[in-house]
Amino acid sequence: MMETLIVQPKNKKQLMAVEAVLQALNVTFKKGKSYSSEFISEIAKGEDDVKNGRLTRVKDVQNIWKSIL
Repeated sequence: MMETLIVQPKNKKQLMAVEAVLQALNVTFKKGKSYSSEFISEIAKGEDDVKNGRLTRVKDVQNIWKSIL
């Protein structure tokens, strides 16, 4: 039976140690980055704002502040 473990090392030293152990035991693993649920929620809110037209468009990129204020 295979199971998935999610390991969250606190620093580079811990990450390297975990990877070394897994390699020594010939355990396959994937590396990836995860984001906090708060961050993901803010991104989703931003995407919703854009879909609903709640955004500011820059009309003149040469003079950004004048075009948005």
